[in-house]
Amino acid sequence: MNLKGKKILVTGADGFIGSHLTEALVRLGYDVRAFVYYNSFNSWGWLDESPLDIREQLEIFQGDIRDPHGVKQAMKGCDVVFHLAALIAIPYSYHSPDTYVDTNIKGTLNIVQAARECQVEKVIHTSTSEVYGTAQFVPITEAHPLQGQSPYSASKIGADQIAYSYYASFQTPVAIARPFNTYGPRQSARAVIPTIITQIASGQQKIKLGAIHPTRDFNYVQDTVSGFLALAESDRSNGEVINIGSNYEISIGETVQLIAELMNKEIEIETEEQRLRPEKSEVERLWACNKKAKELLNWEPHYAGKPGFSKGLQETIAWFTKEENLKKYKTGIYTI
Repeated sequence: MNLKGKKILVTGADGFIGSHLTEALVRLGYDVRAFVYYNSFNSWGWLDESPLDIREQLEIFQGDIRDPHGVKQAMKGCDVVFHLAALIAIPYSYHSPDTYVDTNIKGTLNIVQAARECQVEKVIHTSTSEVYGTAQFVPITEAHPLQGQSPYSASKIGADQIAYSYYASFQTPVAIARPFNTYGPRQSARAVIPTIITQIASGQQKIKLGAIHPTRDFNYVQDTVSGFLALAESDRSNGEVINIGSNYEISIGETVQLIAELMNKEIEIETEEQRLRPEKSEVERLWACNKKAKELLNWEPHYAGKPGFSKGLQETIAWFTKEENLKKYKTGIYTI
């Protein structure tokens, strides 16, 4: 599919990945409607930080993904939908699981039902590598069993199945993007890489973390965005689940040391009990097989392997260590 001339809706456009995707679409000259979470501050989230020339080209829709009437209104006249709106913090899902069912599962139902009624040409639904749980084999292919090891991952499994069911039942043109651990500028400090960088940047020598032995497959946000674009443009992605991953595995502990080295700082790691997941809820290992993305989408990560990871971390560090960005983060407080 050629996205030129298409009206594109991005849900979760105010968030970390969503704002980067929205900006990329505008820079490519596409007609974008950004669905942002309604709030009394009239905040557009991270889109408030976008360059003026991008903000001026955006059509903003303020609403709530949990409201089917608003979702359908937002989708009217749209040809393509990137659905990223979701609750994603794992610790908060232990605290308030009901909100994850409403937002992630019901919100996705609202999207695919509206897409069906509005005869949308393409829906890209956002999954997560967390649905795999601890790897039973590596690298993890799309055929790996799904394991709901947290209320968050369980809600995303449900959302993925709702999205796929509309393709199977009604031929709604749905493709499912399954990104592994995305990192980069603007990410919440609830994620591990911003947690590490912001603590070091604020002058702390003892870095408070949870478990450092698990491994992850980290993806720089620009690679994730290019994966989303490739999914939208490919007619072969309909009805498919496709990993967006770097095919590079590294432990949290090794990641801490690499960041400290890049920031030229000596640090100590202090395990903080409240940051640990329950034992059976911890995902011990994630490592993506990205063969399917290469075959179906002709996509592969630009920030690949350890050199690519180091380059992405340098760009992330450069953003977080700017004073105007660092001050947005409460580095001394752990928030679920």
